[in-house]
Amino acid sequence: MWQIIESRKAEKQLRDSAPQDVIRRYETWKDIARHSGSPGLQKINGYHDEALKGNWHGYRSSRLGPKWRVIYQALDDILLIEVVEVNAHVYKKH
Repeated sequence: MWQIIESRKAEKQLRDSAPQDVIRRYETWKDIARHSGSPGLQKINGYHDEALKGNWHGYRSSRLGPKWRVIYQALDDILLIEVVEVNAHVYKKH
């Protein structure tokens, strides 16, 4: 089973600006990620899970809706997923 760590930034984005349907989809995303990690997320077409490029090299993105994304990094050797951001499709790394 995978462990999921959420950054303070991701928690704040969910709490302050994410609509309820995005929050529900994120909770489902976490359940899948906990049980099967990034490989499981990649098998579900609705998430369109993909590797990111450029400044986000080494991270992945999953869709939580038409506009919302979760950006995360999977560390396979320790079965850890670090959720960095949940945002309205802005990929600028700060």
